[in-house]
Amino acid sequence: MAKKSKGNRIQVILECTEHKDSGVPGMSRYMTYKNRKTTTERIELRKYNPYLKKVTVHKEIK
Repeated sequence: MAKKSKGNRIQVILECTEHKDSGVPGMSRYMTYKNRKTTTERIELRKYNPYLKKVTVHKEIK
């Protein structure tokens, strides 16, 4: 899932936390990069979910 790149930056996948409980088909996922040294914990961002048609919290998955 997470691709290794040169240096400290790694590619991570963000997945919607509200989508599983809604019962709507599909899955909202985004890909982004983070610095491994400065951000050791998992990322949590508010992103747009096109299936629910609103901004929701997306958390980094392993």
